[in-house]
Amino acid sequence: MASRLDLQTLLEGIAPNVYFQPPPNDQMQYPCILYHRDNSWVAHADNSPYAHRKRYLVTVIDRNPDSELPDLVEALPYCAIDRTFIADSLNHYVFTLFF
Repeated sequence: MASRLDLQTLLEGIAPNVYFQPPPNDQMQYPCILYHRDNSWVAHADNSPYAHRKRYLVTVIDRNPDSELPDLVEALPYCAIDRTFIADSLNHYVFTLFF
């Protein structure tokens, strides 16, 4: 199972600014990726867990509505778009990612 730091490195290859524990909103640099641990998935067999994946909520935030960053994140394995919204003139693309 890969670590959170492996995910951090992977996301840093997509966007210039990646935050796990972000600074206050006025100190964030855009475009960026904001992510946090959301849940996990466990498969059981014979009354024991045999497979486990951590689920992260990954949000791409960009001023550009035509940004390519959401497409790059969505191309990651076990990633699916959850929702999109606009707040404070920033475009937010929220994904669920099992890693």
